[in-house]
Amino acid sequence: MKKTEGGIKIVDGNKNVLAYRTTPKSLDGKYERCNYIHPLWGPDGKVLTEDFPADHLHHRGVFWAWHQVWIGDKRIGDPWELVDFEQDVVELEFMKSSDGAVQLKTEVEWKSGKWKVDGKKVPYMKEFATITVNKAVDNYRKIDFEIKLQAMQEGLKIGGSDDVKGYSGFSVRMALPEDIVFSGPHGDVEAEVTAVKSDGYIDMSGSIGANGKKGGIVILDNPENPGYPQAWILRNRNSMQNAAYPGNQLIPVSTNQFLVLKYSLVVYSGKMTNKKINKISGL
Repeated sequence: MKKTEGGIKIVDGNKNVLAYRTTPKSLDGKYERCNYIHPLWGPDGKVLTEDFPADHLHHRGVFWAWHQVWIGDKRIGDPWELVDFEQDVVELEFMKSSDGAVQLKTEVEWKSGKWKVDGKKVPYMKEFATITVNKAVDNYRKIDFEIKLQAMQEGLKIGGSDDVKGYSGFSVRMALPEDIVFSGPHGDVEAEVTAVKSDGYIDMSGSIGANGKKGGIVILDNPENPGYPQAWILRNRNSMQNAAYPGNQLIPVSTNQFLVLKYSLVVYSGKMTNKKINKISGL
């Protein structure tokens, strides 16, 4: 681990793996964000993610966010688009295991200018995340995410965009090559306006490596997730790729029980097969 301006960077020997943003970053005072991954590097050192892309300035590397946050009958923000939303990274812990994997544990508070007590913004959500960066194996590296949400106010609900798309949850804003291909356990998957099915994972492959070399990123949807198998919102150009949960509905977040979401990224060079993905995922 190395400290950087605004966050920390995970390295493996002399190779950059990922950077996690701990302090707020904005564009001319707008679209302020923290608590996300950028850059995410490929095995050959190529940066695979984008931050503040011109087409969607609110997109940010590897992130998890929801369009709707309600407390009772009051809508208090749009974390996806970074409207009436801020986060404070209040705890950060780094651990290394005997197998060479490293874990980054975070505690983050969610706030909104529309939720105040005695005129002061108070946290309405507590987020605990564990990011496990595993050692590289063959041509890939697996990165695991466990995100636990706990309400700090009664009557809290979150949900995706209130339309047929339902943008919501875990997302990857990757730099998309012209030859991007989406595939799942049953073959190629076509991106559509609305969410599509691909049970358990989506493999996003193409010329993403240095000098146009082939590679990809797989997003694994954990079978323990609510709504499994979750649907996917996929885009061939100028957008993110999203494991859409809960879609365009609202779901409650409890004050005494965690909402737990688990995903993994498999970042690879060259080729990846369905058989190998199943082996990596343990399914």
